[in-house]
Amino acid sequence: MMNDNSVLRYLVIAILGICLVLGACQSRAQDGVLPDFGEGNAVSLSQEYLMGRAWLMQFRRQAPILSDPLIQDYTENLIYRLAVTSQLRERRLEVVLVNNKSINAFAVPGGVVGVHNGLLLAAQSEAQLASVLGHELAHLSQRHFSRGQENAAKTGKMALAGMLAGMVAVAAGGGDAGIAAIAGSQAASQDASLRYSRLHEQEADRVGMQNQVAAGMDPKGAAGMFSVMQAQSRKYGSRPPEFLMTHPLTESRIADARNRAAQFPARIYQDNPEFHLIRARVELSFIDQPEQAVAYFRKKRQERKGAEAVAAQYALILALTNNGGYAEARELLAPMREYSPTNMTYALAETDIDLAEEKFDSAIKKLKRGVELVPGNHPITIQLGKAYFKAGRYSEADQVLTAHAKLKPTNVTLWYWLAEVQGLAGNRFGLHQSRAEYFFLKGAMPPALDQLKLALKLAPDDVSIERINRRMSFFHQVGKALGQF
Repeated sequence: MMNDNSVLRYLVIAILGICLVLGACQSRAQDGVLPDFGEGNAVSLSQEYLMGRAWLMQFRRQAPILSDPLIQDYTENLIYRLAVTSQLRERRLEVVLVNNKSINAFAVPGGVVGVHNGLLLAAQSEAQLASVLGHELAHLSQRHFSRGQENAAKTGKMALAGMLAGMVAVAAGGGDAGIAAIAGSQAASQDASLRYSRLHEQEADRVGMQNQVAAGMDPKGAAGMFSVMQAQSRKYGSRPPEFLMTHPLTESRIADARNRAAQFPARIYQDNPEFHLIRARVELSFIDQPEQAVAYFRKKRQERKGAEAVAAQYALILALTNNGGYAEARELLAPMREYSPTNMTYALAETDIDLAEEKFDSAIKKLKRGVELVPGNHPITIQLGKAYFKAGRYSEADQVLTAHAKLKPTNVTLWYWLAEVQGLAGNRFGLHQSRAEYFFLKGAMPPALDQLKLALKLAPDDVSIERINRRMSFFHQVGKALGQF
């Protein structure tokens, strides 16, 4: 286990590596001064972890982060399910959802896994979605970044760092600029490195499928997802899905996926109905007008069958709620609640209607019961905080969300919203600390420190003063590593 000085030293190394490719240390890059990533060019797991968190700070400042608690919870649970049966040694994963219609997912050294909600919409089954996520986890479990470092000289270091910078731009929506950065970084590498990279892709396909089967999911999902992407490529011509621009798709790759899946013992796999509900929720988020959404899902509900029809009805309920059609929404939801009374997604839809109709006591009663049954559940807890907020019970919302922030300390949206709640509750001491954590997670150390200085003036006791001083010291050191002081 590393001591505090070792953690800081590795964090400085990691952040300097990111700064090289993001422009914060351009003069050093021009002089050819590169960070040392460890002995023999290999990157340790601890270094990878800190590098990933440093990269994530930059990413949060540029990318449109999706904050939907239900989608976040579903995606995290699916990734954790795959992680359990994977070969990952470092399992401190950070899952970030990107509000982007493009089909894309990515994994950054250190356990950062990014998923575009466009991928959730494009996948037609949970197995298809899992095939992409399993592939990304395989890149992490097989230590492809570190192995690439072992086979690269300084040009290779720049190439791999450049790929990380390109991923920021791609995920943030600047696809062309991001792909140019990735292509440029690859061009700087020797051909042997590129061949090794292609071997990484093949290995990630193979290991990802093995992991998917071990997690109890259909291996045919990979070939199915490839076919979806191929169809999308033909649809958009010169603008294929982002994932394919960094993970080239060939006929042989699709054939390999089919052949590999056929080698596993035949069995019947059932798709997860929750996937279709989440997919419908994503689809609804892409429709701006409530009236249009109602018409769209009313029609889709009539045209589809099975799980897709149920998902369309769920989305219709949400659309009706947004459009003021509360009575019809309740009527459609009633048989779903009766059929599956323990389904959290349906239960939350019911409280959505309660809140829209300003039946705050009813919603709070249901949600408090939910928190008792599933302590720490992210969607239920956030909904309870929302219910208290809408009811004007700000101190209770503060209490619920403050406790939850201890369980979800890296959730940027949670810290932002908690600060807003604390301001309304008159909790200025908590407000400044929450704002500090929000700025810290986005890599903005000067405003983070400013907020802690304000909190320090309001500290009620010596213990609070000591805690804030320690946090300020850490923020300042990270800020120095980022070149902000």
